[in-house]
Formats: sequence, structure tokens, C-alpha cells
Amino acid sequence: MQKRLKSRVGGFFFVLPSIIAVAIFVYGMIAYTLRISMSNRTSAYITNLGWAGLKNYTGLFHDTDFMHSFGNLLKFTIVFILGALLTGLIMSLLLEKGIKGEGLFRSFYLYPLAISFIAMGTVWRWLMSPNKDKEASGFNLILKSVHLGFLQNDWFTSSTGSMYAMALPAVWQVSGYVMALFLAGFRGIPDEMREAARVDGATEFQIYRQILFPQLSPTFLTVLIILGHISMKVFDLIVGISGKSYVTKVLSVYMWQVTFDATNFAKGSAIAIFLLLLIAIVVIPYLRYVNKSEEMK
Repeated sequence: MQKRLKSRVGGFFFVLPSIIAVAIFVYGMIAYTLRISMSNRTSAYITNLGWAGLKNYTGLFHDTDFMHSFGNLLKFTIVFILGALLTGLIMSLLLEKGIKGEGLFRSFYLYPLAISFIAMGTVWRWLMSPNKDKEASGFNLILKSVHLGFLQNDWFTSSTGSMYAMALPAVWQVSGYVMALFLAGFRGIPDEMREAARVDGATEFQIYRQILFPQLSPTFLTVLIILGHISMKVFDLIVGISGKSYVTKVLSVYMWQVTFDATNFAKGSAIAIFLLLLIAIVVIPYLRYVNKSEEMK
């Protein structure tokens, strides 16, 4: 009993520095940001925080720039999640039966994940150049070269399709990771289940639809949570491609502008807390699901 107590006390002191660091630099900073978001600090020169209550939060929903940024984020999130989910699933279906050269294909699919969003944004800024006809470059030049010039478009400068264009490089980068998750899910399903279904006369389509895909439901949930989390806090990709352009502005970019360009710390903090709540809404149900699954085991 005494040895067990000493072991627990020793283990506690080993993790104590990490607990203190997380308490100060994560939860402490969140609490401080929450305090500023409920203050009147609308300038870098105001040191007296004061108290504004929820005024900064309610004001966000009357701010046209905030609502525009929120709408852009929703568009990006929907296209990004659907695109990455479908692309990753298709790639995993191509590899899950163990084709020749699978390792090479896996490396090829996963390679984009090694590239930073800001570096990738610089390349995709050129690929999605809005220049057309004689000044065309990137995708527009390719379309022109294959006599599909009528398909040239404004890409990320378009007033209607800019966020759909923004989702393309994000899908390209993350699809390999999604493929790896689905592939691991497929490999975790016993081969006996497939063989038993074939003996019962099930077709390949029926095996996937009625056996394999239902078994992948935990993987689907994991992928949705991860992609949702990534999309909610997208920043560097947007800035790398279009800078702080109004048509592609999302909440994280707007938060940066309000906080550091306009030095309205109270409003910027309110946007940050709003983003944190959005991410929490996505992540917390997943964490509860994982904890329940572990308890059942």
C-alpha cells in the first residue's frame, strides 16, 4: 500500500510541470481572453478593461463583416469535408485489397500532408491565378491549351465561388490522411466476415454496403471530427492564397484584422471565444464517444 502511494506521488510530480504549463498557457490564456472579450478594451492604449458583459458578443451578429466571414467559413467547411471524405474514401477503396506497389501509392497520397499550408498556398495562388486568355497562367492556361478556354474562371477572386476554390487545395492536402484512416479501418475488419458473406451468396456491392461500411462508422465519425476541426481554424491557407481579401475572409482572418490591425482587443477576443465554442461543439461529443467506447472495453 505504501509503495503504491509513493509510486502515485512520484508519478504526480513527474507530470506536475506539464499540468502547470497547460493550466497557465492554455486555460489561463483562455480565461484571460474571455475576460477581455467582456471588457471595453477597444484600443491598444486603453489599459482599464472595464466591464461590457455580453455586448461584444451580441454585437457580432449585427456586424456584416462577421456574418460574411461566418458564411464563408460554413461554405468552406461543407465543401472541404465532403471533398476530403469522398476523395479519401475512394483512394482507400483502391488500395484496401492490397494492390501491387501499395506502399508507393500510399506515400504518393500522403506526400501533400508534409507540405505546410502557407507553402502550399503560395503554389496554389499561382495555379488558381484569375488571369485569363493572353495573360492566363496555372489552371486557366491549361484550360486554354486544351481548347476549354470557356471554362476559365476567377477562382479565389470570384464573388460567388471563391470559397469553393479555396477548398480545393485543402482537399488535395488532407485526402491522403483521410485515405490512411479509412484504410486502417478496412484492414481492421476480419477477412472471415467477407468470406462468410461470399459463401452466403452476397455480391461485392452488398458486402461493402451491408458489412464493411457499417463497420467503418467509428472511422467515419473520427474523420468528420478531424476535418471539422481543421476547417474551423483554417487561417494560413487563406492568407497564403488570397491574403486578407474580403471575398475569402473567414472568422480567423477577420479576428486577426480586428485584433491586430484595428487593435480592437475586446471584439477580437469575442471572435476568438466564438471560434473556440464552434470547435468545442465539434470536438467534445467525439471525446465523449471515445471515452464511452474505452469504458465499454
